[in-house]
Amino acid sequence: MINQELIPIKGFLETSFLDWPGKLAAVIFFPGCNFRCPFCQNFDLVLRPQSLPDIPIKEIIHRLKELKGWIDGVCLTGGEPTIHSALPDFIRKFKENSFLIKLDTNGSNPEMIERLLAESLIDAVAMDVKAPLEEVFYSRLAGVAINLEAIKKSIALLRKSPIEAIFRVTVVPEFLTENDIYRLAQELAPVKKLVLQQFSPEKVLDPSLKNIKPWPLEKLEEVQNQVDQILINS
Repeated sequence: MINQELIPIKGFLETSFLDWPGKLAAVIFFPGCNFRCPFCQNFDLVLRPQSLPDIPIKEIIHRLKELKGWIDGVCLTGGEPTIHSALPDFIRKFKENSFLIKLDTNGSNPEMIERLLAESLIDAVAMDVKAPLEEVFYSRLAGVAINLEAIKKSIALLRKSPIEAIFRVTVVPEFLTENDIYRLAQELAPVKKLVLQQFSPEKVLDPSLKNIKPWPLEKLEEVQNQVDQILINS
Protein backbone atom coordinates (compact mmCIF):
# COMPACT_ATOMS: atom_id res chain seq x y z
CA MET A 1 0.00 0.00 0.00
CA ILE A 2 1.15 3.54 -0.71
CA ASN A 3 1.04 5.92 2.22
CA GLN A 4 -0.84 8.87 0.78
CA GLU A 5 0.87 11.13 3.33
CA LEU A 6 4.31 10.18 1.97
CA ILE A 7 3.46 11.14 -1.61
CA PRO A 8 0.56 13.57 -1.62
CA ILE A 9 -0.86 14.35 -5.03
CA LYS A 10 -1.50 18.07 -5.40
CA GLY A 11 -2.79 18.25 -8.95
CA PHE A 12 -4.28 16.06 -11.63
CA LEU A 13 -4.91 16.83 -15.29
CA GLU A 14 -6.92 14.18 -17.10
CA THR A 15 -5.60 14.86 -20.59
CA SER A 16 -2.77 16.89 -22.08
CA PHE A 17 -1.20 16.99 -25.53
CA LEU A 18 1.68 19.18 -24.29
CA ASP A 19 3.33 17.23 -21.48
CA TRP A 20 4.41 14.17 -23.47
CA PRO A 21 5.15 15.14 -27.09
CA GLY A 22 3.37 12.83 -29.50
CA LYS A 23 1.16 11.31 -26.82
CA LEU A 24 -2.07 12.10 -25.02
CA ALA A 25 -1.20 11.88 -21.34
CA ALA A 26 -2.71 12.42 -17.93
CA VAL A 27 -0.57 14.57 -15.63
CA ILE A 28 0.04 14.12 -11.89
CA PHE A 29 1.62 16.95 -9.89
CA PHE A 30 3.80 16.27 -6.85
CA PRO A 31 4.60 18.85 -4.17
CA GLY A 32 7.98 20.10 -3.10
CA CYS A 33 11.24 20.77 -4.90
CA ASN A 34 14.90 21.06 -3.93
CA PHE A 35 15.44 23.86 -6.47
CA ARG A 36 14.16 27.44 -6.37
CA CYS A 37 14.35 28.42 -10.03
CA PRO A 38 13.40 32.11 -10.19
CA PHE A 39 11.40 31.53 -13.38
CA CYS A 40 9.40 28.60 -11.93
CA GLN A 41 5.71 28.75 -12.83
CA ASN A 42 4.54 26.00 -10.46
CA PHE A 43 5.85 27.77 -7.38
CA ASP A 44 2.73 27.08 -5.28
CA LEU A 45 3.71 23.41 -5.46
CA VAL A 46 7.22 24.34 -4.39
CA LEU A 47 6.64 26.98 -1.72
CA ARG A 48 3.12 26.38 -0.43
CA PRO A 49 2.13 22.77 -1.13
CA GLN A 50 0.23 22.57 2.16
CA SER A 51 -2.19 25.18 0.80
CA LEU A 52 -3.28 22.79 -1.98
CA PRO A 53 -5.72 19.94 -1.33
CA ASP A 54 -4.61 16.31 -1.59
CA ILE A 55 -6.14 14.17 -4.32
CA PRO A 56 -6.54 10.49 -3.33
CA ILE A 57 -4.57 8.13 -5.54
CA LYS A 58 -7.52 5.72 -5.66
CA GLU A 59 -9.66 8.39 -7.32
CA ILE A 60 -6.98 9.04 -9.92
CA ILE A 61 -6.44 5.38 -10.77
CA HIS A 62 -10.21 4.87 -11.01
CA ARG A 63 -10.49 7.79 -13.44
CA LEU A 64 -7.51 6.63 -15.49
CA LYS A 65 -9.06 3.20 -15.87
CA GLU A 66 -12.12 4.92 -17.32
CA LEU A 67 -9.85 6.77 -19.76
CA LYS A 68 -7.94 3.66 -20.81
CA GLY A 69 -7.90 3.40 -24.56
CA TRP A 70 -7.95 7.18 -24.83
CA ILE A 71 -4.77 8.21 -23.06
CA ASP A 72 -1.33 6.85 -23.88
CA GLY A 73 0.28 7.26 -20.48
CA VAL A 74 0.82 9.26 -17.30
CA CYS A 75 3.26 12.12 -16.81
CA LEU A 76 4.68 12.61 -13.30
CA THR A 77 5.74 16.19 -12.67
CA GLY A 78 5.85 18.79 -9.95
CA GLY A 79 7.61 20.12 -8.08
CA GLU A 80 10.29 17.45 -8.24
CA PRO A 81 9.02 13.84 -8.17
CA THR A 82 12.41 12.26 -7.36
CA ILE A 83 12.64 13.85 -3.89
CA HIS A 84 9.95 11.38 -2.76
CA SER A 85 11.58 8.14 -1.60
CA ALA A 86 8.39 6.11 -2.16
CA LEU A 87 8.26 7.06 -5.85
CA PRO A 88 9.03 3.52 -7.14
CA ASP A 89 6.15 2.02 -5.16
CA PHE A 90 3.90 4.84 -6.32
CA ILE A 91 4.73 4.16 -9.97
CA ARG A 92 4.11 0.44 -9.55
CA LYS A 93 0.44 1.18 -8.84
CA PHE A 94 0.17 2.60 -12.34
CA LYS A 95 2.35 -0.03 -13.96
CA GLU A 96 0.04 -2.68 -12.47
CA ASN A 97 -2.66 -1.11 -14.61
CA SER A 98 -0.43 -1.10 -17.73
CA PHE A 99 0.07 2.66 -18.00
CA LEU A 100 3.18 4.09 -19.64
CA ILE A 101 5.04 6.50 -17.36
CA LYS A 102 6.94 9.68 -18.22
CA LEU A 103 9.01 11.36 -15.51
CA ASP A 104 9.78 15.08 -15.41
CA THR A 105 12.86 15.81 -13.32
CA ASN A 106 15.58 18.36 -12.64
CA GLY A 107 18.15 15.56 -12.59
CA SER A 108 19.37 16.27 -9.07
CA ASN A 109 18.73 12.70 -7.84
CA PRO A 110 20.56 10.36 -10.23
CA GLU A 111 20.28 7.47 -7.75
CA MET A 112 16.48 7.56 -8.01
CA ILE A 113 16.62 7.88 -11.79
CA GLU A 114 19.03 4.94 -11.97
CA ARG A 115 16.72 2.82 -9.83
CA LEU A 116 13.65 3.67 -11.89
CA LEU A 117 15.52 2.77 -15.07
CA ALA A 118 16.92 -0.46 -13.62
CA GLU A 119 13.46 -1.58 -12.52
CA SER A 120 11.84 -0.59 -15.85
CA LEU A 121 9.41 1.72 -14.09
CA ILE A 122 9.63 4.63 -16.52
CA ASP A 123 9.16 4.77 -20.29
CA ALA A 124 10.32 8.34 -20.93
CA VAL A 125 12.13 11.11 -19.09
CA ALA A 126 12.18 14.87 -19.60
CA MET A 127 15.08 16.46 -17.75
CA ASP A 128 15.09 20.20 -17.28
CA VAL A 129 18.60 21.56 -17.64
CA LYS A 130 19.09 25.11 -16.46
CA ALA A 131 22.30 26.43 -17.99
CA PRO A 132 25.69 25.40 -19.34
CA LEU A 133 27.35 22.87 -17.05
CA GLU A 134 29.29 25.25 -14.83
CA GLU A 135 28.47 25.15 -11.12
CA VAL A 136 28.06 28.85 -10.30
CA PHE A 137 26.15 29.56 -13.50
CA TYR A 138 23.89 26.54 -13.02
CA SER A 139 23.25 27.37 -9.36
CA ARG A 140 22.12 30.86 -10.28
CA LEU A 141 19.44 29.46 -12.57
CA ALA A 142 18.47 26.74 -10.07
CA GLY A 143 18.13 29.28 -7.27
CA VAL A 144 20.21 27.13 -4.89
CA ALA A 145 23.74 25.73 -4.69
CA ILE A 146 23.68 22.58 -6.78
CA ASN A 147 25.77 19.42 -7.01
CA LEU A 148 26.91 19.60 -10.61
CA GLU A 149 28.26 16.05 -10.54
CA ALA A 150 24.75 14.76 -9.75
CA ILE A 151 23.38 16.67 -12.74
CA LYS A 152 26.11 15.25 -14.99
CA LYS A 153 25.44 11.73 -13.75
CA SER A 154 21.75 12.03 -14.59
CA ILE A 155 22.63 13.27 -18.06
CA ALA A 156 24.99 10.32 -18.55
CA LEU A 157 22.32 7.85 -17.39
CA LEU A 158 19.80 9.23 -19.86
CA ARG A 159 22.33 9.33 -22.71
CA LYS A 160 22.88 5.59 -22.51
CA SER A 161 19.31 4.58 -21.65
CA PRO A 162 17.18 3.06 -24.43
CA ILE A 163 14.05 4.91 -23.29
CA GLU A 164 12.92 8.24 -24.72
CA ALA A 165 14.95 11.07 -23.18
CA ILE A 166 14.18 14.74 -23.76
CA PHE A 167 16.27 17.58 -22.37
CA ARG A 168 14.59 20.96 -21.93
CA VAL A 169 15.86 24.46 -21.16
CA THR A 170 13.75 27.50 -20.34
CA VAL A 171 15.07 30.53 -22.21
CA VAL A 172 15.14 33.48 -19.80
CA PRO A 173 16.73 36.35 -21.80
CA GLU A 174 18.36 38.06 -18.78
CA PHE A 175 20.03 34.80 -17.77
CA LEU A 176 20.84 32.95 -21.01
CA THR A 177 22.29 34.17 -24.30
CA GLU A 178 22.22 32.39 -27.65
CA ASN A 179 25.83 31.35 -27.13
CA ASP A 180 25.00 29.93 -23.69
CA ILE A 181 22.34 27.73 -25.28
CA TYR A 182 24.68 26.57 -28.06
CA ARG A 183 27.31 25.77 -25.43
CA LEU A 184 24.78 23.74 -23.46
CA ALA A 185 23.81 21.80 -26.58
CA GLN A 186 27.46 20.98 -27.24
CA GLU A 187 27.94 19.85 -23.63
CA LEU A 188 24.86 17.62 -23.75
CA ALA A 189 25.74 15.99 -27.07
CA PRO A 190 25.26 13.29 -28.06
CA VAL A 191 21.58 13.45 -27.11
CA LYS A 192 18.57 13.37 -29.41
CA LYS A 193 16.58 16.35 -28.16
CA LEU A 194 17.18 19.66 -26.43
CA VAL A 195 13.89 21.54 -26.47
CA LEU A 196 13.87 25.31 -25.92
CA GLN A 197 10.96 26.34 -23.72
CA GLN A 198 9.56 29.84 -23.91
CA PHE A 199 9.90 31.92 -20.75
CA SER A 200 6.63 33.38 -19.45
CA PRO A 201 6.95 36.36 -17.09
CA GLU A 202 3.31 36.42 -16.02
CA LYS A 203 3.52 33.95 -13.12
CA VAL A 204 7.02 33.38 -11.77
CA LEU A 205 8.59 32.62 -8.40
CA ASP A 206 10.76 35.75 -8.51
CA PRO A 207 8.52 38.80 -9.14
CA SER A 208 11.50 40.83 -10.42
CA LEU A 209 11.40 38.72 -13.59
CA LYS A 210 7.96 40.01 -14.55
CA ASN A 211 9.47 42.88 -16.53
CA ILE A 212 11.64 40.64 -18.69
CA LYS A 213 10.43 40.28 -22.27
CA PRO A 214 10.59 36.77 -23.74
CA TRP A 215 12.30 36.24 -27.05
CA PRO A 216 10.06 36.60 -30.09
CA LEU A 217 8.89 33.19 -31.28
CA GLU A 218 10.80 33.67 -34.53
CA LYS A 219 14.08 33.99 -32.63
CA LEU A 220 13.25 31.01 -30.42
CA GLU A 221 12.60 28.89 -33.52
CA GLU A 222 15.81 30.11 -35.18
CA VAL A 223 17.93 29.17 -32.16
CA GLN A 224 16.09 25.85 -31.85
CA ASN A 225 17.05 25.05 -35.45
CA GLN A 226 20.69 25.80 -34.66
CA VAL A 227 20.53 23.59 -31.57
CA ASP A 228 19.04 20.77 -33.66
CA GLN A 229 21.94 21.06 -36.09
CA ILE A 230 24.50 20.94 -33.28
CA LEU A 231 22.97 17.71 -31.99
CA ILE A 232 22.66 16.17 -35.48
CA ASN A 233 26.31 16.92 -36.22
CA SER A 234 27.66 15.77 -32.86
